[in-house]
Amino acid sequence: MRRVLRLSAICGLVWLTAAGRGAPVPAVSDEQVREVHRSALLIDLHNDVTSETVKGLNIGLRRSKGHTDLPRLREGGVGAVFFAAYVSKRYVPMGRSAHRLLEMIDTIRHDIVEKHPDDFVLALTADDIERAHREGKIAALIGIEGGHAIEDSLRILRDSYALGVRYMTLTHSNTNNWADSSGDINDPKVRHHGGLTKFGREVVREMNRLGMMVDISHVSDETFWDVLEVSRAPVIASHSSCRAISNIARNMSDEMIRALAEKGGVIHINFGCEFLSQASADASPYFNPKARGTDPRKVPPATLDDVVAHIDHVVKLVGVDAVGIGSDFDGVSCTPVGLEDVSKFPNLTRALLEKGYSAEDIRKIYGGNTLRVMRAVEQAAGR
Repeated sequence: MRRVLRLSAICGLVWLTAAGRGAPVPAVSDEQVREVHRSALLIDLHNDVTSETVKGLNIGLRRSKGHTDLPRLREGGVGAVFFAAYVSKRYVPMGRSAHRLLEMIDTIRHDIVEKHPDDFVLALTADDIERAHREGKIAALIGIEGGHAIEDSLRILRDSYALGVRYMTLTHSNTNNWADSSGDINDPKVRHHGGLTKFGREVVREMNRLGMMVDISHVSDETFWDVLEVSRAPVIASHSSCRAISNIARNMSDEMIRALAEKGGVIHINFGCEFLSQASADASPYFNPKARGTDPRKVPPATLDDVVAHIDHVVKLVGVDAVGIGSDFDGVSCTPVGLEDVSKFPNLTRALLEKGYSAEDIRKIYGGNTLRVMRAVEQAAGR
């Protein structure tokens, strides 16, 4: 009780010094940052360290490369992570997408959770995440990245759910047999569907029935609008940012963000430099055809302020209930100065406090909004 009263007093002080959200709060102390950060259940909706653990990386050991390991997750106060079961499009012509999917699910269940039982626990529900947090463990969850992984089979989709998958990104950078991707929408060699096919709509309905979140990161705008029409449950963008600030196809327009929020969904801000900064995107060989051949290491980095700007844009557009965190750590080559890896999350807490966000706002952004969506999806299941 004493700690709760102390936190309330600190948060009250923050609000007394602010004229409201967006008004700078001078002199946020280290103690304030620690107290507010500890009070939040930080859920990262997208982390790609699995592309390394599947090759043998021990996530339990600190490493000098990459963005994620257990010591740094603890330092960053991360409470839950949706680890990506990412399946590259190169497995499609080999007919081995589902095989690779099983390998990626296994690296989360075995290499992360089973090998580190004192620190990780597999979570399947919002309640599981909160239980793990109370027990001092990090909840590990599974999200499929790339709908081609199910090889056009609702049976494989159901099997994936049974193995613990709780969201699926409908496409990756490639259009599959039932949904268009933003990654190749301008490629005349790719056969596009104009959004979701009839089977794609069945996939979304089956995900609703199972209680699996529908993730629209990576999809084309047409697919996005079809998903919102079909889905009975709120929809997420697991790792996308705002097109109004960085105009790339992977980010969401204001119109899309409004529609997502109206359906009760959440956009989880991606920390990749190109997603955050137009200057980074313009210099990137991955996002600007005119920059092809440029060394990606020479892309000007984004900053912590850029991350806050995207969060602030969503909040001003639709409110604090529609934004979360989907870092894409270990899936992007450039991360912001000040948010270089998972250990740096307290820096974001400080920046949000200095921007005038309350402790309650930060708790929603860090995990509360995601838990609400998860519970809505769980409640819609079985219908």
